[in-house]
Amino acid sequence: MMMMLKMAQAFFLPINGAFAVSIELLQFGLRVASAGLLLAILGLILYTIWREHQTTVQRIQASRRSYGQLVAIVEVDEQYMTTGESHPLLPLTTFGRSPTNTIPLTDTFASGEHARIYLKDGQWWLEDSNSRNGTTLNELPIKGQIIMTDGDIIGIGETRFRLELE
Repeated sequence: MMMMLKMAQAFFLPINGAFAVSIELLQFGLRVASAGLLLAILGLILYTIWREHQTTVQRIQASRRSYGQLVAIVEVDEQYMTTGESHPLLPLTTFGRSPTNTIPLTDTFASGEHARIYLKDGQWWLEDSNSRNGTTLNELPIKGQIIMTDGDIIGIGETRFRLELE
């Protein structure tokens, strides 16, 4: 008991009959509070970075997710037959002769950046990129943008694709 009283006296200084906290104890308390505050700020920064990372990963996964496929077809006796070639449908799919396109074409009637398909507000849109020979949807020429549905036939030059949505 006597030892505890001596320890208590070491941390408290008598002032006019009352006890006040010693400077060392006050400094120790401020250091602990500062360290706690710094750890809380660091934790908040790490949590924010982690959330941003998770959001980025989800966005990347969504952009790589296939929403269906574009099946290459040819017309034989007024009927379309598949060639066995298919491409995944991405939120942004581009067509053209340029190797930077999602689906590069060897068709000589296709432009370098011929057309694109994109997902906007839950609907699939086909847009001609001001190509020289134009783009068709179900054998009808399109100007600008047009909404597509499952089973539509996209024509670029002599190449045809059928849209198959999941």
